[in-house]
Amino acid sequence: MDKFATAHNPPQERRRGRAAQYLRMSTDQQIYSLENQKDAIRSYADIMGYDIVATYEDPGRSGLNIEGRPGLQKLLFDVENGLADFETVVVYDVSRWGRFQNIDESASYEYRCQMAGIRIEFCAEQFANDGSVGSDVLKVIKRSMAAEASRMLSQKVFLGQSRIVKLGFRGGGYAGYGFRRMLIDEVGKPKAILKPREWKSLSSDRVILVPGPADEIATVRWIFNQFVNRGKTEFQIANALNERGVPAEMNRTWTTTSVRNLLTNEKYIGNNVWNKTCTTLHSKRKPNPPSAWVRAENVNEPLVSRDLFRRAQAVVAEEKNGAVRISNEQLLINLAKLLEKRGWLSGSIINAAPGRATKSLYIHRFGTLQAAYKLIGFEASLNYRYFDQNTRLQRRRLEIIGELVAAIERVGGEAHYDTETALVRVNGEFTVALWTARYRATSYGYPRWPVRRRRQAVSDITVLVRMRPDNVTVRDFLIAPTADLRRAPAMMRANSGMRFDPFLFQSLAPVVVMARRMPIEPGLGT
Repeated sequence: MDKFATAHNPPQERRRGRAAQYLRMSTDQQIYSLENQKDAIRSYADIMGYDIVATYEDPGRSGLNIEGRPGLQKLLFDVENGLADFETVVVYDVSRWGRFQNIDESASYEYRCQMAGIRIEFCAEQFANDGSVGSDVLKVIKRSMAAEASRMLSQKVFLGQSRIVKLGFRGGGYAGYGFRRMLIDEVGKPKAILKPREWKSLSSDRVILVPGPADEIATVRWIFNQFVNRGKTEFQIANALNERGVPAEMNRTWTTTSVRNLLTNEKYIGNNVWNKTCTTLHSKRKPNPPSAWVRAENVNEPLVSRDLFRRAQAVVAEEKNGAVRISNEQLLINLAKLLEKRGWLSGSIINAAPGRATKSLYIHRFGTLQAAYKLIGFEASLNYRYFDQNTRLQRRRLEIIGELVAAIERVGGEAHYDTETALVRVNGEFTVALWTARYRATSYGYPRWPVRRRRQAVSDITVLVRMRPDNVTVRDFLIAPTADLRRAPAMMRANSGMRFDPFLFQSLAPVVVMARRMPIEPGLGT
């Protein structure tokens, strides 16, 4: 009877499992190409009886961290939110899952999948990822090997780049204002001037710096002369260049940062300096001590003399130290001397005066300009209501700046307000200027808000806060790249800008971070 039943009722074919595949490829490891991984996973799935129903991939992505890996992030999201229509995730090997420098991080992402009921299997490893003691030990070893491979590769790359720099060749990056990148072959024969965003294609080629256009070289020398011999600040130099319509590198607007970077870069005296900052293994950027810098001297044609450059560094050092040491009494003495010389005081007069004290520094030290004026016996105007409004506007501006800095830090960024330049520096990469625009009415009663271009000349991004008729309450704001806002008319109309909610300032932080790539609002000035 059993034989009869077996002959006429054969066992049903085993149900095939549903699986997803995760693929990752680093740009420098073509042996791990996505197609090779797919072929290996396909063969493994046929043997194991899996149907590949979903693919998550990160092409050309580093395995050092999860940031910048949308494929792995999407996989974890689907798994933890019940969107995964599979029971298994097949990965080529442990290194494709990631080369996390902390191997516990790699384990944590696998654990999150396991807690959601999803298994992780490595098709090219010589062990089954079955949770046994043996497989767990081997997996830990493999994770450590994957992390160590990245560290070894990073060290080899560093040594190779250091050798290139010491030989006088460029280690990467843009040429810098006043220079151009020259491509040369293995015997030093010039091949071509590289344009922006053009890079060498042959590993045997090298890149050196050569002087750029004559007008840029003249501008570089003018900047050093103004800073060293005329006592101009980076703020004043940037303003002057922007007012003359001189574009900075990559046709950008000059800022205090771009001027400072030019004044302190040794390439302008012929030196090649590299490794000033460290981002090893995708870690957070941090400055290296001078002892760790890699340098080669006299490798390109200088644009300024070493004596002029040395004097510029002395001024920079004095500025850094002096801004901390200068007392309130000395500030007032300097202000009284300026009053005696000019016969009048204003924020623009203070900013234009030789020296390092700006209007913002006086406001920071004394609360308002009027308070500093009062201490030296200067009465700027009998219109106290006007100045009271100015005081309130300045205080409100500083409050909003504080909210912006806090909001950027809450979303993971870094922000610092520099009272000397009145700018917010974000992530050490770009600057934001935030100004309030006083409400004014035309003779026919239409609202207008002045746009003061000279204020916005030294920042990358400008946030203009527009006030209501009482000049106390915030109406709205406009945020735009400074270069675009400079094209705005002198007076803005009511239908420009965006809605501003001071209680939802958190939302402005990511907007500021992205604003460098945003076009100006179409309604500006209409």
